[in-house]
Amino acid sequence: MTPLVFIAEAKESAQVTDWSDRIGWIVGLLLFITLLYWLMRQGWKWRGTLQSGLPELPPAPEEPGEPKLTLSGRYHGSTTAGQWLDRIVAHGLGTRSRVELTLTDAGLDVVRPGATDFFVPAEQLRGARLDKGIAGKVLTEGGLLVVTWAHGDKLIDSGFRSDRSAEHADWVEAINTLNISTEGAAR
Repeated sequence: MTPLVFIAEAKESAQVTDWSDRIGWIVGLLLFITLLYWLMRQGWKWRGTLQSGLPELPPAPEEPGEPKLTLSGRYHGSTTAGQWLDRIVAHGLGTRSRVELTLTDAGLDVVRPGATDFFVPAEQLRGARLDKGIAGKVLTEGGLLVVTWAHGDKLIDSGFRSDRSAEHADWVEAINTLNISTEGAAR
């Protein structure tokens, strides 16, 4: 076989991909991905509908008092207390965001840029602990500050992570101490 004939045969056998088939598969894949995202959004909205009985989040008082502790970090979400995978999405509690926490004698002020801010009165705080996970976020042991609080007739765990995780232990101690002092004052 001469080199010229070989080159001609090689050019003949190198067909270009059938573009109509390829475009069909790409469009089908994009429709499938769109359907999946739509179903996830519907599930999120349905969960919010199921949790619509949860009362509105309380706003911060005009005079919250002198700050005991402040924290800058991330808010990772809220779940039903003790059930770390049962995410609460009603009233924006399921929206992850940056957070600025301030603990005062009046309670816990949660300021979230781009999401709904809320305030947890001191008498509704039930405690704090270090944990490793909450719905949608798993960290190393003790990497997450989880604050338990009462809202309506429901106990809620909210997960926070400080930009400086060494602060977490101070927050646990301060919230648990505040909780003991408010329980004593209520008696």
